[in-house]
Amino acid sequence: MKKMQIFEPAMCCSTGLCGVGVDPELLRISTVLNTLKNNGVNVDRFNLSNEPQEFVTNKIVNSFVKEKGVEGLPVIVLDGEIIITGRYPSNEEFVKLLNVPENYIGEKPDSAASKKTQGCGCSGGDCCC
Repeated sequence: MKKMQIFEPAMCCSTGLCGVGVDPELLRISTVLNTLKNNGVNVDRFNLSNEPQEFVTNKIVNSFVKEKGVEGLPVIVLDGEIIITGRYPSNEEFVKLLNVPENYIGEKPDSAASKKTQGCGCSGGDCCC
C-alpha cells in the first residue's frame, strides 16, 4: 500500500476545523481522510503547530521549507517523494495516487445530484427523510 503524508502550515488545531470560520477545503480534506481511514487507508497528517519535529526529521520536507518557506505548504508526500505543493489533492487525485476505489473517499458529487433529481421513492420525490 502506498504511503501518503500531508505536511500542513501552522493551524490552531490538528485539522484546522476550529473557530467560527471553517475553511471548506480543510473540511473536505478531513472528511476524505476520515473516510479513507474507515476503509483501512491511513494518510499521515502533520500540522506545523502540533508536530514541528516531523518537519525537521523529514529531510525532503525540511529542504522544501528551507527553500520555499512555509508559504509553499501544504506539501503532499507519496512514498517519500514530494508530489504536490501549495494545495491539497483533489478527490480524484486521492483515488489515483492511493490506487483506491472511488467509494473509499465518499460519494461522488454526481451521484448525490442524481439522487436528488431522481427522488427518494416517496410520492412526488418529496419526503421528510
